[in-house]
Amino acid sequence: MNQPAVRSIDRAFLKQLQGYGLSTVEIHYYMPDHPSMLQQFIWQEYDVAPKFPVLRNFLDFWRRDIEAALHSVRVAHSHLIRPSEWRAADQEFMIN
Repeated sequence: MNQPAVRSIDRAFLKQLQGYGLSTVEIHYYMPDHPSMLQQFIWQEYDVAPKFPVLRNFLDFWRRDIEAALHSVRVAHSHLIRPSEWRAADQEFMIN
């Protein structure tokens, strides 16, 4: 008897089902060896708005383990799974 193969579920999809949305973060920072040059880092991860625990952990790691000084952080966030939009139809069409 052949059994169907067990497929793994995508980690990102599971996160979305748990209420996570995709966060895109733009981080501006200064490196110690070039203090007059503002540099940029783009980071994406699934996170929960409005508290952003994953982003907060990442920024704590940055402050603790990376020598670059933070200048600014901008966040864009979108829930990718949300209730679908439903509209009543005004007409019906028959297709053969």
